[in-house]
Amino acid sequence: MIQSETLELLEWHRLCQHLATFAATKLGATAARHLKIPNSQTQSELLLEQTKEIYQLESRLTTGLSFEGIQDIGDSLERAERSGVLAGEELLAIATTLAGARNLRRVIDNQEDLPILTDLVADLRTYPELEQEIHRCIDERAQVTDRASQKLGEIRTDLRRVRSQITQKLQNILQAKSGAVQEQLITQRGDRFVIPVKAPQKDAIPGIVHDTSTSGATLYVEPNSVVPLGNQLRQIIRREQAEEETIRRILTEQVAAVKPDLERLLAIATTLDLATARSRYSFWLGANPPRFIQREDREMITLRNLRHPLLVWQQQHEQGQPVVPVDLLISPQIRVVTITGPNTGGKTVTLKTLGLAALMAKVGLFVPAREPVEIPWFDKVLADIGDEQSLQQSLSTFSGHIRRISRILEALGNGEVEEQGSRGAGEQETGVISPSLSTQHSALSTQHSRLSTQHSALVLLDEVGAGTDPVEGSALAIALLQYLANHAQLTIATTHFGELKALKYEDDRFENASVEFDESTLSPTYRLLWGIPGRSNALTIALRLGLKPEVVQEAKTQVGEATDEVNQVIAGLEAQRRRQETKAAEAQVLLQQAERLYKEVSAKAASLEERESSLRASQEVAVQQAIAQAKGEIAQVIRRLQKGTPTAQEAQQATNALNQIGRQYQPVTPAKPKVGFMPKVGDRIRVPKLGQIAEVIAAPDEDGELSVRFGLMKMTVKLEDVESLDGQKAEPVVKPKPAPAAVTPPPQNVPEIRTSKNTIDLRGKRVADAEYILDKAISEATGPIWIIHGYGTGKLRQGVHAFLQQHPRVNNYEPAEQADGGPGVTVAHIK
Repeated sequence: MIQSETLELLEWHRLCQHLATFAATKLGATAARHLKIPNSQTQSELLLEQTKEIYQLESRLTTGLSFEGIQDIGDSLERAERSGVLAGEELLAIATTLAGARNLRRVIDNQEDLPILTDLVADLRTYPELEQEIHRCIDERAQVTDRASQKLGEIRTDLRRVRSQITQKLQNILQAKSGAVQEQLITQRGDRFVIPVKAPQKDAIPGIVHDTSTSGATLYVEPNSVVPLGNQLRQIIRREQAEEETIRRILTEQVAAVKPDLERLLAIATTLDLATARSRYSFWLGANPPRFIQREDREMITLRNLRHPLLVWQQQHEQGQPVVPVDLLISPQIRVVTITGPNTGGKTVTLKTLGLAALMAKVGLFVPAREPVEIPWFDKVLADIGDEQSLQQSLSTFSGHIRRISRILEALGNGEVEEQGSRGAGEQETGVISPSLSTQHSALSTQHSRLSTQHSALVLLDEVGAGTDPVEGSALAIALLQYLANHAQLTIATTHFGELKALKYEDDRFENASVEFDESTLSPTYRLLWGIPGRSNALTIALRLGLKPEVVQEAKTQVGEATDEVNQVIAGLEAQRRRQETKAAEAQVLLQQAERLYKEVSAKAASLEERESSLRASQEVAVQQAIAQAKGEIAQVIRRLQKGTPTAQEAQQATNALNQIGRQYQPVTPAKPKVGFMPKVGDRIRVPKLGQIAEVIAAPDEDGELSVRFGLMKMTVKLEDVESLDGQKAEPVVKPKPAPAAVTPPPQNVPEIRTSKNTIDLRGKRVADAEYILDKAISEATGPIWIIHGYGTGKLRQGVHAFLQQHPRVNNYEPAEQADGGPGVTVAHIK
């Protein structure tokens, strides 16, 4: 009972309604609205694996998983088993369901790495022969076809013949008695053909009156001459109906013979649809797959940026307020968390958000939180949220809370937690069929069986101990939380009692949290602060709202200085926390900027290295090409000398040719400067023209003149007029001349000849692989290359052209000649 109450308090039915909107079939939507919560961790993990694999599968498919044609044929199968005759619409629905299920199995079988889904559809039987037989006998309008049986074909031939005779006779009567008929029209009343006759002239066309117009002016008469044919037509129609029923009965018997397989097919299709709905809902929420942890192994509950799924829906579809996420990071030794703070601060929403997250993980849904999502598998989620005040039952607010808490303690104390490990993974506890995966999950089942006796329950208590005398309510709340710390895996309780804040400092299994309150705006921020208890804001709010200061001051006196000091300490802790969060945010921004700069620098360095490698390769290719060309020209000279008896003149010509080749291809070694005499200041030199030895007092200038002194005389002489004492002439000063511009020889025309070495076959390659092969070939190419990409869909050709267009070594590209492959081959000309 408390389980169903908890689901109502958490508004679980609303979440199921939202999930149902993502289902593709009527059966899937019904299963989503009545979603059963698994009783074992093995089942939950199986459902999560189904959701993950559907999520993975739909990310590969362009249009998603299709459930077209699958209908709810359960009632039809029941009627077939009870020897009822199925209508054409029901038989047609069975045929389309078989085709839809076969398509689902084909899509799953064509994918890799989907073991759970592959095992689910492994034994799926879709009876294509039954589907074909139904389509042979039933047309798209759900009518029995003429080809269903030879007898039916003959009956319908007779039927068309008799109808034609009746129509012809009535047409003749209309023409012969045109004055007596109301209009030239043949119609039907029941299964009899009639013509409209004017009432005053009914005797002009004797026959049976089957109907009269509203005004009485027209009588619908079956002429006597047509009555025998009408009787014959009725008999043929009865034979046709009997034969159609016989055909449908035969098809119904074939359906009834395979009813168990068809029921299993329907259950598997529903399981797939429900898993697809979970996947699509999870994707819409921006949720992430949870991992079930074992707190006994010192694993922490990690739920960062956890959002309430119903509030997300309200924001998206009902123009609600933005959802403020909460962070729940609970250490493994913590058993009770008390959340304090002002009303409307988000305490209750936090309780509901955690409760829904635990339930979503159990049913195979992803949790709307940031990765990683790590949460225990709770065998029970029990909650006391809201007010159970009842006038009819004479229950006060306090009484309502106590009644519900009593049921929670009873569920924990009576061992209501069942031994789930004995249940197989194939049981239909979730409302849909599950594949037989007992061998894959036996270890998990055994482990959960051991833990199931430890009351792995999540208890959510809102305003624990409220509604009665504060002193007694506080004492009751402390005792209750201490009991739950011993008997439940995790308890989250909201409270206004200050005494509960001190439990953290007495028992390391307790933790404090609070909802933040902005005093400047007198409104909550809906943020959850961990490790800091909430402080009282009642007096501050009262003062801001205009209550007389003396009244507020008197209230502070009544509260006492100790409480005021505690509030000041808490306020200081909150301020310090905000400063730390601001610094952490700034550090995060700096870290992101540093990471971005590092990526940019790394990318530029990689680009420079790639460019340097490409240039080096190009230079090596050019050198090798020059060497090969020089060798070829030398070989031609040698062959000319080898022809006949070489003369001296031919030898000289060959020598000249080789020298020219050497000058053309060998690098020119710059001549080493000849070391000569260059006078410096202080040197003693001889001036032959004067016959004097002089001392250099100024070095030569750019015009080759220097100043010398001999005796008392100073004079300027030219550099070429002096020599060293050992007779060396001075080197003349040569003015530097601008170097002539290098003349680049015109490129030699290389004949474009296609060979196996300059031809690349990319057919059957993906664009990414083709680009890698192309880049390597272009870097090694010395001339044009022929690229075979074929015709196909054209995607490979488009990818090749896009790559050639942006490559720095490609001068241009064009389709090959028709003899070389035409549009299926592209010729790229390399710079």
